[in-house]
Amino acid sequence: MTYNSSFQQRATQAAKAKEAALEQFRARPAIDEKTAAERGAARLRREEVKTQKALSKKAATAAIAAEAAAAAAAAAPPSEAERKAARDARYAARKRRK
Repeated sequence: MTYNSSFQQRATQAAKAKEAALEQFRARPAIDEKTAAERGAARLRREEVKTQKALSKKAATAAIAAEAAAAAAAAAPPSEAERKAARDARYAARKRRK
C-alpha cells in the first residue's frame, strides 16, 4: 500500500490478505479424537480443582465469620453494675489525688 494507491487497489490488497489468511486456516491439520479427549479431561480436572478451591475458600470464610461472631459475643458490653463499679473507682481515684 502506498500513499497514492486508490481505493480499488487497497480493496484488492485487503481481499488477497483475507484469502491468504483463510487458506492458512484451512491448511491446519485437524485435531484427532485422542487429543480432543485429553484436552477435555484436562479441562474437567481444572474445573474440579477450581470448584474445590472455591469451596475451601468459602468454608474458611465461614469459619472466620463464626470465630468473629463468637469473639463479639464473648466481648459483650459491660453490665450496669460493672459500669457503676468502674465509675466509682474513677471517682475514688480522683478524690485521692486532691
